[in-house]
Amino acid sequence: MPLNSSKYLFFPSPSPWLPLYAMPSSTCDIAPELVEKIKKFRFAKYTQGHAAFILKIEREQLSIVEDEVYESISLEDLVEELPETSPRYIVLSFERKHSDGRVNYPLLFIYWSPSSAKAEINMLYASAKTFVQETTDVLRGLDIREPELLTDSYINSQL
Repeated sequence: MPLNSSKYLFFPSPSPWLPLYAMPSSTCDIAPELVEKIKKFRFAKYTQGHAAFILKIEREQLSIVEDEVYESISLEDLVEELPETSPRYIVLSFERKHSDGRVNYPLLFIYWSPSSAKAEINMLYASAKTFVQETTDVLRGLDIREPELLTDSYINSQL
């Protein structure tokens, strides 16, 4: 049974010599209102194009905040909108067209981490990635470091 502290969860240790060990719960917080907005985005019905909910970390408060929301955007335009030197989390409703004519919109969690970003910022985003992905409740995830990979063909190959 875990015990709570402000930033750590304490669990019974697997070793009898160490009664408790600490595991960070998250480096950043996310407001319940933002979680609700993401939930509404997840369950919205899109009929054409990709939709993206972009999140960033406010470093001063160590909190996850909304950056931008796009209801219909091409992946090429999305790449243009993403910063070249800072990571982002993207909840993407991806328009997937099948060979038999069917269209569906799977949700993806994309960790955008450009190779030109500073190591310190990358570490902050990487440390909160699992927490954000679990909080947004999007199971399929991709890590993308190069803008050339954020394409329809690449994402289709990963689904």
